[in-house]
Amino acid sequence: MASSDRTKPTYSFVLYVVAGSFLALILYSRITLYLSRRKFKIQHGCKAPQANLPIKDPFFGLDLIRENFRLGEKKQVLSGAQSRFHRLGAWTFTSRLFTMPVIATAEPENIKTILSLKFKDFSLGQREQAFAPLLGHGIFNSDGEKWAESRHMIRPNFTRDQVADIAAFERHVAWLFRAIPRDGSTVDLQELFFRLTIDSATEFLFGHSTNSLKTVGMEQGSEEDKNFAAAFNLAQHDALVRARMGSLAVFRKDAKADEAIRICHEYVDKFVDDAVRYRESRDVEKDGAPEEKYLFLHELARSTTDKKRLRDELLNVLLAGRDTTASLLSNMFFEIAKQPQIWAKLRAEIGELGGQTPSYEQLRNLKYLKWCLNECKLLPPQTSHSIPYPDHSPALRLHPVVPGNSRLAIRDTVLPLGGGIHGKDPVFVPKGTLVMYSPFTMHRRKDFYGPDAEVYRPERWEKLRPGWEYLPFNGGPRICLGQQYALTEASYVTTRILQEFATLESRDPGPWEESLTLTVCSANGTKVALTPA
Repeated sequence: MASSDRTKPTYSFVLYVVAGSFLALILYSRITLYLSRRKFKIQHGCKAPQANLPIKDPFFGLDLIRENFRLGEKKQVLSGAQSRFHRLGAWTFTSRLFTMPVIATAEPENIKTILSLKFKDFSLGQREQAFAPLLGHGIFNSDGEKWAESRHMIRPNFTRDQVADIAAFERHVAWLFRAIPRDGSTVDLQELFFRLTIDSATEFLFGHSTNSLKTVGMEQGSEEDKNFAAAFNLAQHDALVRARMGSLAVFRKDAKADEAIRICHEYVDKFVDDAVRYRESRDVEKDGAPEEKYLFLHELARSTTDKKRLRDELLNVLLAGRDTTASLLSNMFFEIAKQPQIWAKLRAEIGELGGQTPSYEQLRNLKYLKWCLNECKLLPPQTSHSIPYPDHSPALRLHPVVPGNSRLAIRDTVLPLGGGIHGKDPVFVPKGTLVMYSPFTMHRRKDFYGPDAEVYRPERWEKLRPGWEYLPFNGGPRICLGQQYALTEASYVTTRILQEFATLESRDPGPWEESLTLTVCSANGTKVALTPA
């Protein structure tokens, strides 16, 4: 009994020693990290952040989250985010999302640092997890070596010869014209543009179009094609919800979304199987056998016969290229319809083509059309915990197709601006910080674009030569590979509409309101009336 009594204090002593050692280790680690970071800040001249967004909830910032939901209900997420910069009087400020530190910026030099100069200091964060069920790990949804491999594989497929295939665009434009009323009645161009771009994108990628425009004309498309188009929309929405949920997305269960993803995968797998068989058959044929017409998928199959890898890359490129071009066209026509003088100038410029279908080179020389695209083209969706958007997408000035984005700091790093009283000193970015950048706000800065920065005025581009304050296709190593394809399609579609119709009249009396999904477009569509030329 005495021996047992003597043992109890010994056990207690051991527990105290272990607990004390553990706490001492934590304290030592914290002190070491503090000293290391203090030295790092001094070496890089970092100052305290100029501004911090006030949060009433000191633990999780739930009041800020509630405010974001309210802004979403009022369709004012973008303008609300912009107002925070103005309210704080700073283009870079700190905040918090749950327990995660956040830095928000609309400063060109900071964005240049994130996307280019310190590219390797940042990752996509939780975007990979959110989009993985649909996209797997393709170019849009991967980091590091996987991303580099994807980019190396896809880059050769966006050469000039491939993006200048005007005939492919014309086939779908013909169906677009059939769907537009010719009696001056109201039509929602936004809906038609979304159909047009998925039709052209699937033909470019798979060699087979969904032909969704035919369903609003005289001819009906196949059930399989229609099911894929609908499933792709639903699967995108699911990815958006997952991205907004962040780490909580692992608990999300949605049978309809799962079924939509299955339909998307099976639809694409059919074309992947055909491409792999085609490539294998070409490999056993004699050298010098003539190649068939270029097909994006067949070219990818030269690099790999991994069917899942091919499916992932196809869905990644489709996601990045479909909605963005449609949103660009929708937003631009929304603005042009409300300013008849712009339509008249465009008609005059297009008139110089003499009614002929434009060539690729002629499209590039349409100066005023380019200004109109630029003015609408100022960058797509904040990712992860805000609004997710592809990096490979066009983005316009007044209504950026992708109005914001984010990166996660994977090591301690520095942004050049945002510190000190005037925000002109470097600011420290701890590992694990979510850095959100807002092209929507940056593209409306009056110090860059003049006192009328909130107004759609293409003429400003006559002398404007912006740098990183204009991000039409992102920047740095992840700059959009498909930018010429997107601009060629948008330019061609606009030119052909101008040739086909004499007048464009807005049938939406209200102002533009945001609709945020993976991109941003008009919540009320693009309701117009057109009369034939």
